[in-house]
Amino acid sequence: MEALEEKEEEEQREEEELKALEISAKLQDSETKVSMEQVCVPSDVPEPLPCFDSRSSCPNCSRLITCVSCPGSDFDWSSIDTSQLPSSYKTNSLKEKKLLHIADHFLQQYTHLCPDRKPLFLHPVNECGVEKFVSTTVRPTLLPYTELYHWDGCASFVSDYLTMEPLRSPITPPSSLYSPTTILKYQQGNCFDFSVLLCSMLIGAGYDAYCVHGYATREICTLDETLELCPLLGKPQEVPKEEVKKSNKYRVKPPPDLQSKFELQQEAKKKAETEAAQKNEEREEEKVTEVEKPKHDPLYGLRVHAWVLVLSGKREVPETFFINPFTGNSHSTMDEHFLGIESIWNHRNYWVNMQDCWNGCKEKEEEDVSFDMPPSWVAPIQISPREFETRCSQGRKVILYKKAKLEKWAPYLNGNGLVKRLTIYADLDCTKVVEVREWYKNREDMLDMREVNKQTQLTTEYFSPGHLLGLKAHTYTSLEPETEHTMEFYNEARVDGLQKRVENSNEITEYFVGRDDFLHIRHMEFGKRGKKIHLAGTRTDINSRPIVQIKECFHRNLEKPADEDVAERIFLITEEMIHLTYHLKDKYITASKKNFFKAAERDRKGSEIIMTPEMCITYQVGSSEKDKKLLHLYKLLQELTEEEKQLKQQVRQSEAEVLNILKICEKEETAVKLSVSIYDTERNEKRKQQYEATKNTMEDELLGQEEQDLDYLAPFLIQIGHREKMTKRQALRVRDDCLTDFKHRLINKANIIQARFEKAVEELQKKDQWFQENQNRLSAEEEEDFLARYSETTFHIHILALRLNREKQMAPQKYLALEEKLRKDPRLAEHLGHA
Repeated sequence: MEALEEKEEEEQREEEELKALEISAKLQDSETKVSMEQVCVPSDVPEPLPCFDSRSSCPNCSRLITCVSCPGSDFDWSSIDTSQLPSSYKTNSLKEKKLLHIADHFLQQYTHLCPDRKPLFLHPVNECGVEKFVSTTVRPTLLPYTELYHWDGCASFVSDYLTMEPLRSPITPPSSLYSPTTILKYQQGNCFDFSVLLCSMLIGAGYDAYCVHGYATREICTLDETLELCPLLGKPQEVPKEEVKKSNKYRVKPPPDLQSKFELQQEAKKKAETEAAQKNEEREEEKVTEVEKPKHDPLYGLRVHAWVLVLSGKREVPETFFINPFTGNSHSTMDEHFLGIESIWNHRNYWVNMQDCWNGCKEKEEEDVSFDMPPSWVAPIQISPREFETRCSQGRKVILYKKAKLEKWAPYLNGNGLVKRLTIYADLDCTKVVEVREWYKNREDMLDMREVNKQTQLTTEYFSPGHLLGLKAHTYTSLEPETEHTMEFYNEARVDGLQKRVENSNEITEYFVGRDDFLHIRHMEFGKRGKKIHLAGTRTDINSRPIVQIKECFHRNLEKPADEDVAERIFLITEEMIHLTYHLKDKYITASKKNFFKAAERDRKGSEIIMTPEMCITYQVGSSEKDKKLLHLYKLLQELTEEEKQLKQQVRQSEAEVLNILKICEKEETAVKLSVSIYDTERNEKRKQQYEATKNTMEDELLGQEEQDLDYLAPFLIQIGHREKMTKRQALRVRDDCLTDFKHRLINKANIIQARFEKAVEELQKKDQWFQENQNRLSAEEEEDFLARYSETTFHIHILALRLNREKQMAPQKYLALEEKLRKDPRLAEHLGHA
């Protein structure tokens, strides 16, 4: 009992301390208000707009309301339901109250020592109107998505998922800071809400992250990216080449200058002209940049913003950097868009910047002081798979950049699988479209990206691996056949190793990789078509383009001598000629060549070619008796003639494949089909139906199995020998035995509960008697331990009493229910139905 009294006295003392701190805080608040009124603001700074933010404070109460006159303020924060929120959102624990009063005292000292500084962002109210220290609003959470394990994935998700709201006043921090769970629920928030959510996710992922309260430029604070280049258009930085310094100690005498002075003068003139043209271009660019420069901001250096700081060290971060939560982009700590820092905080502590920030955020010093921070009052952050996939509010988001517009959609929102579109313009007003880039997902034709040049109408499509015909990229102006097409293939997925095919109205060029015959280029030229001829029994390709020439190029085969390894062969179909060019031999500057003329004379039977020396012109590097023999040249000509026939067939196959690809592309574009993963049961209706059917079948089987396994009459049927048909006497015996056994079980169960109840009461009486005898000799800890065990025993007795009363009430009902079940049992119903 003394221990209980001491506890009550401690609580009373803590409450008195808190009241005293509240009184002193109120007195100091009046002084703080007076000192804040004396802060100077430049004369050219306009007054804050009364309804700049959609979240503003009601003058009569602490609730947040929405100004209807604000453009874009279509969400009413005063209408959110807070009744279902946990108690931690609506009240403060004793530890939190102490922390708030410590923060108030710190703020008083800070205001006294730094009267020219603006008030700190320490303990704004949450959605329930309760003051919460900012560090306790950070809730470190690691979400179960691979993308959110890295900082760029977290930043991208936050910037896409939430809709930005400006601050009520651009030069003062907000009066409220909602929990990350509420911000995620309504997908709205200002820069402080963005930063707290992103910081919670980064800390949960293992990064050393902090929320930053500071000052930034107008473009950063208002999410104005119209003067920024789109990240998708950024060019990689060129690495400067190091110049190799040559030693001047020993130099070879330079050769005489044999260049023409006239040519040098002409080159100098051309160089001067190009330099003048470059200077003119630079001047024009400077004029354009001056026009595109942002206008003067009267609030420069005063605009409040919040962002995230990630320190180096953890997660192998090599260098400290900032993250703008509005865009998800990373910035250097030397970035001129971030002008100053007031304070930073995480879930463990809060730091105030006491350095001069006239030079921006280039220098930072930290002094870590351990502090016992209360646990976060925020409920665990949860994001469902559907929310993670949908990302953008209502599934769509539009971002305006300099001469570009970026649109984003959730997967499966568009029927053609479109998830992202970048439109590039020629002017700042975004009226003249130059190029459109589109990204797709989940398409069965594996289309990944499409680029359309609006000036030349040139379209380029990129495909992921897995296309029906191994297509990798396709560039065209029209899907009509025999027009300009460039097709790239995944050569690993093709038997012939084809990597690229370029076609126009007169030519087809194919590029190969990794072939056993070392072929790497095949070029085909076509002539003009003749008139269409339709004859019975003729082939359908009678009107195909006539083949004029086939040219093939081969890589070097080291297993053959150079003068026997063909480097290039040209089949002149119309002229009936074949040109062979061999690879260069070592230490030679010319290659061996052979020219065959097929205008051959035939023998009387007309079956064999008669070879004459005039049919082959040979240029042989070095002497070779083999090449001079007509028999060898005859066999070579026969082989080339046979290969020419095969090449003609391959050319027709290539033309047919091009037509097939164009038909498939046109068909796929007119009837787009999206693929659904077998694990996506919400969208995969077929899989869902199969799962439901399997589930129902399994449930039926389990119910049948349970009925077979749990036969309540089995022990009594054994006594009569499991007969299929029972007499009336046997049926009555089974019924009586079953009811008697059940009655005994009910009585035994009640007796067991009664015995346990009596034993617990006896133990409680003994404990109470022992406590009365030894109360004066017990310490405070022993007394607390006894009271805890006494409470547990009392609770146990209460539960046993309830179980005993319930058993006595339910026993007759259970007995009657069993009797009714026996009467309706099909094995006994014949004899007990009229009993």
